[in-house]
Formats: sequence, structure tokens, C-alpha cells
Amino acid sequence: MSEHKPILLVVEDDPGLQKQIRWSLEDYDVQLAADRESALNQIRRFEPAVVLLDLGLPPFPDSAEEGLASLQQIIMLAPATKIIVVTGNQDRANAVKAINQGAYDFYQKPFDPQILGMIIARAFRVHALEQENRVLQQRQPDEAMQGIVTGAAEMLKVCRTVEKVAPSNATVLLLGESGTGKELLARAVHQLSTRATERFVAINCAAIPDALLESELFGYEKGAFTGASKQTVGKIEYASKGTLFLDEIGDLPLPLQAKLLRFLQERVIERLGGRGEIPVDVRVVGATHQNLEALIQAGSFRQDLYYRLSEISVMIPPLRARQGDAALLAHAFLEKFSQQQNRALKGFTPEAIDAIESYPWPGNVREMENVIKRAVIMAESGQISALDLGLKADAGESQPLNLRQVRDEAERRAVVRALGRTNGNIVQAAELLGVSRPTLYDLLNRFGLK
Repeated sequence: MSEHKPILLVVEDDPGLQKQIRWSLEDYDVQLAADRESALNQIRRFEPAVVLLDLGLPPFPDSAEEGLASLQQIIMLAPATKIIVVTGNQDRANAVKAINQGAYDFYQKPFDPQILGMIIARAFRVHALEQENRVLQQRQPDEAMQGIVTGAAEMLKVCRTVEKVAPSNATVLLLGESGTGKELLARAVHQLSTRATERFVAINCAAIPDALLESELFGYEKGAFTGASKQTVGKIEYASKGTLFLDEIGDLPLPLQAKLLRFLQERVIERLGGRGEIPVDVRVVGATHQNLEALIQAGSFRQDLYYRLSEISVMIPPLRARQGDAALLAHAFLEKFSQQQNRALKGFTPEAIDAIESYPWPGNVREMENVIKRAVIMAESGQISALDLGLKADAGESQPLNLRQVRDEAERRAVVRALGRTNGNIVQAAELLGVSRPTLYDLLNRFGLK
């Protein structure tokens, strides 16, 4: 009967007052707790938006000591929850103290259902508005960066760079090993640009034979070659007003490099067999896993084309350089493939997490995706084991000698690993590290981790 009612947690040890509150607040799904421990358990179980907390709790019902301690722990556990503290008629000082410590509001006895109901209704409304505001603030970045899972400072820097350059019309060159997510970032550039409502057209320059690549890019007129029975628009022209993503551009043949350079300079194309120039307004994003500067030295890539493509260059770090991301991505892929395969898997064993964190991932995120998908399909127990993954540990990394640097780096690694192991859960990460939530938030701010 109460499944559609908002949940209200009432922390009160007086059975008579419990009944009175439950009876008078019938518009809510009232859950009860009589002490601090049961209150924290109910917070974890129900995640209520509003808590009504009596400051006089056992084992010290005649003072506010236990109530204020409960208040602090509830705020640490659920900072968005609105807590209304209940005090005695002559206990205004503790009510003010509770407000200073983070309570939303206070109510002084004796019990008046109408006034208390108004305070609770307002608390629910404020909580709902704050939640809505958070969703609205995060919606655009989340949609644009969909599929990019990271907590590593190196990768977050890349994401911030993409957010900065996307609104411009600058040509962007994405550099990084295979499987690092270059196409996802290219799509993010498009989604965050003014061209987001237009087409995103991708072409893999290494996947199409050289003889066909020119016609794929520039199109052709009827009769331009044997089999050209009709006029065909190329990828560049098809992407007009939108974004053209040229993947593996390092594999572009030299003759086509010259033609692409002219397009980038003049923003006009000529179809094969055509005689007229066609203006095209398109944003170009290139990507390659190759070292273009080395290709330039070898004479297989034009230096002038490189300069045209790299107005903004973004180097994407490999997965092995993204501290904490291996475990974080593993959790994300486990959730994704568990749903796809209809498997009820409950995370990884500690040995599996160790294997994930120590493996170098030469194939980067793409390799991890394949490994986790296979493990989800093959797992025989409720958790993914190291045996399911089939990975081998890698040799350890060399460590710095400066003591301050060693300490800071060790703390940073521990925080990032804890967040990765707990799938970003702040409460669990703090418990794993043996620190309080405020301390963990201080560490996150200190190391620039968000």
C-alpha cells in the first residue's frame, strides 16, 4: 500500500510517539529506528530523502550527545538527505548546534501534526528540487561523454580538453593506441559542438582498399569509371554541416593526402569524373594510433597535412597509464554484460581485481571489454574469478625515491584504487581506506580527483 509513498525515516525511541507520528503522517511510508545503529541501517536500506531525528536517543536519552553523533554519521553516509532534528521545548541551543552541523531544520516538542507535516513536506520539496538541479547540471556532459568511464587525472584532463575545443571549428587530431576510445572522444567533440544536430560521419581509412578510398571520400559522377552507373555523394559531402571522423588517418595513401590537404585548405571538393568544385562546410576530426612525426620522417605522410590536421592535438593515455581506471571499467563492463547476458553476477573476487589491476592491457579498453564479456559468459559462480578472466600479472613498476613524493603518490594510488575497487562508491572506498568520508573528500580535492 505504501510503495508509491515517499519514504520518511523517523529516529525515535519512544514507542508511543512512534505510533503517534506514524498515524499522523499517513501520506508517507514511515520507517522507524530507535537508536543510532538501526538508523544507519535504515539509511543504507531505504536511502530516504528526509529523516526526522530525535536528539534524545539511547543510551543517553536525557542529553543530545547521541543524537548529534547520529546526525553527523547520517550526513557522512547520505549528504543529500534532509534531516529534521526534534528537541525539547527548552533545548533551543542543541537545535541551533544541530543546524550548524548540517541539519536541514528543527522542530521543538510538544508534537503538533500540522506544523510538523508542513516542515516535512517542505524538506521533501527542497530535496526533490536539488536532485532535479543536479540532473540538469550533469545532463549535457553525461550525454556527450556517454561510454567514457574514468576517474584518472590523465583521462579527465583529456575530457576537459575535448569540452574546451568542441565548440570551436578547429580540426582535432586524436592520438593514442588502438582501443583507447578515440571514436568515443570524436563523437563527444561532435555532441558538444554547435553541429550536434547534424550528421556524424565516420570512415576508417585503413579498412577500405586504396583504389576505393578516393571515391568513398569524394564521391563520383555517373560514368567516372566502369560500374559508376549513377552519381554518388562521398563521405565528405555527406557530412556537410556536421562532423567527419577520419579514423586511422595515418594509413591514408600519399596521393589522397594531397587531395585531402586541398580540401582542408579550400573547403571544396571535386567528385571523381566531375568538373566543378563543390563547397563543403564540415568539421574534421582525425585519429591514428601511429606516430605521424615518424611517418613524416620516413616520407610516408605529408608534413603540411599533419599541420592542417593537428590544429588541436589530443594525446589519449593508454589504459595502463590511467590509475584506477582498470577496476572502474571492469565494474562498468560487468554491469553492462551481466544485463545483456541475463546473468546475476555480484562483482569480482579480490584475486580477480588484483589480476585486472596488475595486467598491462596492451589492447586497452577494447581488450578489457572482450575479456569481461567472455568472463561474464563463462563464469560458473556468482562472482567473476581470476580464473574466469585468464589474465597474467605484470611486473611491478619502478617507484620514486623522494619521500614526500613517495607518500603523496602512495596516497593518491590508494585513493584511486579504492574508488576503482568499489565502483566509485565513496562510503565503501572510505571504509576500505580506513578514513572518514570528509577525509576522503579532502584527499579527492587535494589530488584533483573528481
